[in-house]
Amino acid sequence: MPLSTFPIAFTLQPPATPVHHHHHHQQVNFGSARRVVVKKSEFAVRSVSSADDVPLFPADYEELLDQAKEASQAALKDGIQLMEIEFPTAGLGSVPGDGEGGIEMTGSMQLIREFCDLLVAPEKATRTRIFFPEANEVQFARKSAFGGASFKLDYLTKPSFFQDFGFVEAVKMVDRVKEEDELFIVGYPYFNVNEMLVVEELYRDAVAATTRQMIIFNGELDRIRSGYYPSFFYPKLAALSKTLFPKMETIYYIHNFKGRNGGTLFRCYPGPWKVLRRMGSRYVCVHQQEKMPTLKEVALDILPSA
Repeated sequence: MPLSTFPIAFTLQPPATPVHHHHHHQQVNFGSARRVVVKKSEFAVRSVSSADDVPLFPADYEELLDQAKEASQAALKDGIQLMEIEFPTAGLGSVPGDGEGGIEMTGSMQLIREFCDLLVAPEKATRTRIFFPEANEVQFARKSAFGGASFKLDYLTKPSFFQDFGFVEAVKMVDRVKEEDELFIVGYPYFNVNEMLVVEELYRDAVAATTRQMIIFNGELDRIRSGYYPSFFYPKLAALSKTLFPKMETIYYIHNFKGRNGGTLFRCYPGPWKVLRRMGSRYVCVHQQEKMPTLKEVALDILPSA
């Protein structure tokens, strides 16, 4: 999948005229920027919505990351401590499983870098800690997408000799964070079931009773929500639906449904949850609600009756 690095301009002051694209990123502080309308050219696929202020379904990954940044800034400003961003990386219209695991992770890593460059002001980079699933992912990130970046790079689990048997060396997360850390971004913690348990520990011990904030980026949490992991075999993982997830705000989300009653579940904070259907060259909103519907409700109730 071609991932572009792209020029986008942001500013802290409301400009008198529309912002035009420059050839470098100008970053903004967490949640401190005023909303700026970036003049967009017309795209072939547009989404139509009854509310004028709700973002359109993104035309490409550049627009997606821009929307995710706006949603994150709004949520950070509102003081939300635990946030989720989830979207397909194998193409905006793809469904889970369309891409190959390793390629999807590399794609996610590149997208996280571009997202962080948009969201985090340069002077805040050293106070932003980005967690990858494993220690070797951190080494790969330093050589590739995060080469030359001043973000703190960290990992959730460290492979051990017993990893093949499901035992992973535990690292106390609270010992790893630094006092000056302000924002944690956790990248794709779904490869090993232990990773999300470590994320819960990180939230509980290093975020909950502090002013820190945390964004889970493409964690495929729908697997846990939908009961993909049977609670009998994975009681700790299944428990996250009752312990961790109620504290979490899903601030940017895209999930596609294939088939005759196909469509898309879409959300961009602080807007409502929308079910979109593609009609020719545009997306039309066929349903919206304040709370996140389950994927089952969208697939079996909302889309068939839309």
